[in-house]
Amino acid sequence: MAKLLFIKASPLPDDVSRSMVVATAFLEKYKQENPNDEIERIDVYTEDIPLIDGAFLAAGNALREGKAFADLDPKVQAQLTKFEALTKQFMDADKYVIVSPLWNLGIPPMLKAYFDTVVVAGKTFRYTETGPEGLLKGKKALQIHGSGGVYSTGDSDLETHGEPYINTIMNFIGVETLPTVFVEGVDYDPTRKDEILNAAIEDSIRRITML
Repeated sequence: MAKLLFIKASPLPDDVSRSMVVATAFLEKYKQENPNDEIERIDVYTEDIPLIDGAFLAAGNALREGKAFADLDPKVQAQLTKFEALTKQFMDADKYVIVSPLWNLGIPPMLKAYFDTVVVAGKTFRYTETGPEGLLKGKKALQIHGSGGVYSTGDSDLETHGEPYINTIMNFIGVETLPTVFVEGVDYDPTRKDEILNAAIEDSIRRITML
């Protein structure tokens, strides 16, 4: 039995987000083919992701200098506890499905905040004399990436910055990434919406055996 962590990074309802429509169909098929796997879902827009702010950094410095955790401000204690829980949840998973839209050529801000709880020195990667080394080897991730325009096939002068960033983050911590499922182009031609979604669903289902 494996554990799959399903990460939703869109604030839209599941039936409105195009990438989530595809991801939901993928997940239903995945459950059918892997009935014994455990699936956990996290929605970064409802999870109250802790931000790495001044109070967070100051608390980290205080702990390293010997201050007791119980002596920290209760709000900071809650912030650090939540951060640690998210890190552990990610580390405990064997597989990842990351569902995200392209926002202004980047990723949604709460997804970036979530990745900050995932990329942790000494836990998911370490520094070595030859450079950083990912510690989550043997795990795999699939990205389902939505965009209104088309950025993956060379039809645009712009490149999708969000999609390669996510794959780079995963590779940095040692996770192998599968070919991305793109859900793109509906805003260019709304009449092709069903065609685009169905093609992406079929593409995602082909990834199940790879994951």
